[in-house]
Amino acid sequence: MITMGAIGVSNTFICDTKNNLHHKMEDLCGGKFIHIDDYAQYLPFATGVALEFAHVPAKHSFRERVATTATAVLIMGTIVSTVKYTVNERRPDGSETNSFPSGHTATAFTGAEIVRHEYGLGYGIAAYTIATGVGFLRIYNARHYLNDVVAGAGVGILSANIAYWLLPWERRLLGWDESSTSTMVLLPTYSPTQNSFGLAFSMTF
Repeated sequence: MITMGAIGVSNTFICDTKNNLHHKMEDLCGGKFIHIDDYAQYLPFATGVALEFAHVPAKHSFRERVATTATAVLIMGTIVSTVKYTVNERRPDGSETNSFPSGHTATAFTGAEIVRHEYGLGYGIAAYTIATGVGFLRIYNARHYLNDVVAGAGVGILSANIAYWLLPWERRLLGWDESSTSTMVLLPTYSPTQNSFGLAFSMTF
């Protein structure tokens, strides 16, 4: 998906196709844009949070899911930002030169892939449906071309999977392995003589 999206930046045939799609979307929306994609990009992540509160069993523990999500978002954001300001593809609406890849789509698909990993195919399909809707709206709102959205989806899926590949290393680094006896404690402290607050950190391994 990332490769096809990248080819679409300059390939004549794909450029003609994406431009034709852009013009058809212009005719479809008639200048009436739907900007819920700015918020909908986070819905797959919100789905994961809702499933947590609903006590739906997940594949990993809560702290592992937090670590994985943070890692995936960091990887995704780094890739998207680096490529955007390296490729310099102009947006369909002509506003900026950071169209490729779509960051909104990458965000949505990162969350969708995490939901699929943690809660299975059924919930994953629902999250992927939302993510696909975000990608459609980015094209509909003239913020991205088709190749930007396809590449963004690929970046999101890849970022989530890299985060899961790194999870065993993070477990060892943070002492979360079942065989590990290390513990970490973080407690607030108060000194009445100095009238000050602080934090006390203790780690055993």
